[in-house]
Amino acid sequence: MQKSDGMNYAPKGKPNIVVQKGEFVFAAIALDHGHIYGMCNGLLEAGAELKWVYDQDPAKVAAFIAKYPQAKAASSEQEIFDDAEVKLIAAAAVPSERGALGIRAMENGKDYFTDKTPFTSLDQLAAAKAKVEETGRKYAVYFSERLHVESAVFAGQLIEEGAIGRVVQVIGLGPHRLGAAGRPDWFFKKDKYGGILCDIGSHQIEQFLHYAGCKDATVVSSKVANYHAKDYPELEDFGDATLVGDNGATNYFRVDWLTPSGLGTWGDGRTLILGTEGYIELRKYIDIARDPQGDQLYLVNQQGEKHYSLHGQVGFPFFGQLILDCINRTENAMTQAHTFKAAELCLLAQEKAIRVE
Repeated sequence: MQKSDGMNYAPKGKPNIVVQKGEFVFAAIALDHGHIYGMCNGLLEAGAELKWVYDQDPAKVAAFIAKYPQAKAASSEQEIFDDAEVKLIAAAAVPSERGALGIRAMENGKDYFTDKTPFTSLDQLAAAKAKVEETGRKYAVYFSERLHVESAVFAGQLIEEGAIGRVVQVIGLGPHRLGAAGRPDWFFKKDKYGGILCDIGSHQIEQFLHYAGCKDATVVSSKVANYHAKDYPELEDFGDATLVGDNGATNYFRVDWLTPSGLGTWGDGRTLILGTEGYIELRKYIDIARDPQGDQLYLVNQQGEKHYSLHGQVGFPFFGQLILDCINRTENAMTQAHTFKAAELCLLAQEKAIRVE
């Protein structure tokens, strides 16, 4: 697991097997973002079987098979689509191409699991909604900053148990290290990555909807800037937004590509959740100058103060739930409505953002 490089950060957890060998087969298509490794890790730890891999770049395929030797290199997407054993396509394509790949997967009878952000335009979202309605297939999204972070999972469990009462505000901080020299060309092209609020902002909006229990929200304001990466004029290295949920909860988040090289990990991601009876702070990836281990959760409520160190303690239930949802046609991992609403709101935040310098 590469802690210095967010693009190739691929968490591993303890196995939580929900299916028997051969009961749930998946394939990986499009290896443009390193998150595909985290996605595959999660599915494998839940008992899924990885059968195929396809990408147009043979070097990416070779690196993937070195990591997962059970995967066979397919000659084309269609070879995978034609395999009736394959139930789910896991993919981390260039963001602007994720929607179209999902359409093709669903048209071929497969459920689809894509890296965030799932879309770069509202037209892509509308097309995916229509295809889900037409086919009954799933369009699932890897919102890793909640789903693949044990402190974030535990925070949701505490909220469900009523530990802080009604959630009234979520503040999300999502700093990332740029590492420009190791980034592909598409990363710096606005029409490919969609903008910072669309891209890494999607994590923050999904977390807000989940923790605050919102079905919908309004983007009150949003801003983007390129403060420091002047060599890459289409890159936005800063963005923030304010939202109000349909239940009155509020959200402020900030995302950026300004993490300094002196930090011991790729980003000091934090979430602060305020409730009527207490509050939670997550220090997801590091507790700076105190503990290099992430997954630190601080809880304050009417009973007192509590610190939880959660690395290796909670696991990642989303992946097993997703597998069982695909088998049983249920929605326990994440509802389709929630997935699409998070996608819609990040696109709207990006669309209405003012540019500052």
